[in-house]
Amino acid sequence: MPDAERGAGALSGAVSELPLEHVRTLLAVVDEGTFDAAAAALHVTPSAVSQRVKALERRTGRVLLMRTKPVRPTDSGQVVVRFARQLARLERDARVELGISDTGEPAALPVAVNADSLATWFLSALARIPDELRICFELRREDEEHTTSLLREGSVMAAVTSSPDAVAGCTVQRLGRMRYLPVASPAFAARRLGGWPRVPLGEVLADAPVMCFDRRDCLQDDFARKVTGGRGAGPLRHYVPSSRGFVEAIEAGLGWGVVPQIQAEPLLRAGTLTLLDAERVVDVPLFWQQWKLDSPALAALAEAVVAAAGRALDR
Repeated sequence: MPDAERGAGALSGAVSELPLEHVRTLLAVVDEGTFDAAAAALHVTPSAVSQRVKALERRTGRVLLMRTKPVRPTDSGQVVVRFARQLARLERDARVELGISDTGEPAALPVAVNADSLATWFLSALARIPDELRICFELRREDEEHTTSLLREGSVMAAVTSSPDAVAGCTVQRLGRMRYLPVASPAFAARRLGGWPRVPLGEVLADAPVMCFDRRDCLQDDFARKVTGGRGAGPLRHYVPSSRGFVEAIEAGLGWGVVPQIQAEPLLRAGTLTLLDAERVVDVPLFWQQWKLDSPALAALAEAVVAAAGRALDR
């Protein structure tokens, strides 16, 4: 059993007994990075912060923080941090519903989303959130295969992810498939793809320059293995960590790449890109995961995201 699951299991029965002051102190240490900074934020002494964290660790029977600079939560610490953030969200929602909120400040809603969703359909979902909820969206851009790690850490409350397996304490629902098309500029295809389309694409693709979003991006390799019989994309790789810049680099002829169909289709019609293979495309299933909270803000966001994905993604 992974450490995170063991930590969650050990803490689940005791979490209702955790002193809330200590829980909030642990969260402050994680957010501020050091005991001294947390003490300043909480208007207490560093000694008081240290004592509260140690008391919390004794209560849980777990080491909750790695005393590095900045400090980092352990797997068990992540469980407590997530609980602290959920508690803060529920407290704010309750105060608003009771009409006793005295801050007047909008609530921050941290969400992890992959770059291609952010560049194509996700922002239209945020635009549909009712103004009266007074939400500030704090978007964290991360690869869809890694957004769940931010949920697990408690850094975000919801995420667009490629994982159908729910993170502990989260719900999951399917959004649809984002389809990627293999494309290149017509000039690049003529110059670097060695006689394609007369020559099979698999014979020339592995030696051609390829565009990648970053070093975690494996979509080009996934496509290349389909057409080459197992070989990945070639060693000459350009990295452009921007969805718009990625497409523009392909249009400019720096390399070939796989591009979201939503972005590719207008450029294919305009003739600035050419489709390399109409049959072998790359489909990435996307899911929405969020904390199990009875929160009006989260509920409104989930409804808007699911609706926007239904319009933009393949089912």
